Amino acid sequence: MSDIITLAIESSCDETAASVLKNGREVLSNIISTQIDIHKKFGGVVPEVASRKHIENIDIVVQQALDEANINMNDITHIAVTYGPGLVGALLVGLSYAKAMAYALDIPLVGVNHIEGHLSANYIAHKDLKPPFITLIVSGGHTHLVEVKDYGEYEILGRTRDDASGEAFDKVARAMGLGYPGGPIIDKLAKEGNKDAIEFPRAYMDEGYDFSFSGIKSAVLNYLNAKKMKKEEIVEADVAASFQDAVTDVLANKAIKAAKEKGYNVVTLSGGVASNSGLREKIEMLGKENGIEVKYPPLILCTDNAAMIGCAGYYNYIKGRVDDMNLNAVPNLQITDNKL
Repeated sequence: MSDIITLAIESSCDETAASVLKNGREVLSNIISTQIDIHKKFGGVVPEVASRKHIENIDIVVQQALDEANINMNDITHIAVTYGPGLVGALLVGLSYAKAMAYALDIPLVGVNHIEGHLSANYIAHKDLKPPFITLIVSGGHTHLVEVKDYGEYEILGRTRDDASGEAFDKVARAMGLGYPGGPIIDKLAKEGNKDAIEFPRAYMDEGYDFSFSGIKSAVLNYLNAKKMKKEEIVEADVAASFQDAVTDVLANKAIKAAKEKGYNVVTLSGGVASNSGLREKIEMLGKENGIEVKYPPLILCTDNAAMIGCAGYYNYIKGRVDDMNLNAVPNLQITDNKL
């Protein structure tokens, strides 16, 4: 059986990315062009700006991916591309490019759910990993607790009812004047602080699997405002440590709880917030206490990248998914909308 070569394209937010994979899990190249410095001055991603930068970058990034992998276009078996969820303009840039390439080369086009891509990053990092298992997907736009029953077969056990966890990190960082993106900044600052200094609320949502982070975000803002009004000193490291501890408490406890109640001995982390050191330490500790193995990808595969999209696209492809030129961007696509 000949090797399956996947060219993957990701443009759902502010990273223009392309990757080449062999047989789904071997990454031959993984090129990421980030726009963080451009959006920093705005305190967050500006959709119109992101779309324009994708248009400027995508041809260069795809060519770099092909060059680094040392393959030409005729070697590609199929093209995998993110079609949702994400910013509609940004998604359309990558999707339109992938469609044009697939049409010109007369090879299959495979649409990939961005959230499915995040969880698939662990297949690249851990060659022995296979379903079923529980996964916690945590990023700036998503907080999902998912039962992975098989490749491409998922059940959402819980999700955020308001802010995503990464969004809460960004908003708190902005309120503290720390800059963007907030997650890495708070994680670094938290190492210098006392996590027990301030008692911020933990929303366990009646012990179900759903999440809520708007309450803790409001609690931090109220704390900061009260301190400013009283002209009292704000120890930023303590605020960061206490806030991070409250958020990661809920995330880690719910993930391990789901694994225990559903009878799984493996939990994976994925998404940008999966790079948070506090979350990794906490969920690993809880995993050891409960006999549950915790896996997560290296930092480069936590944030948005095309290698994870290529891995998910490979499994979709070998299970029979091929899309036509009518495939459109779906900004609010759910992981359970995966159609094979």
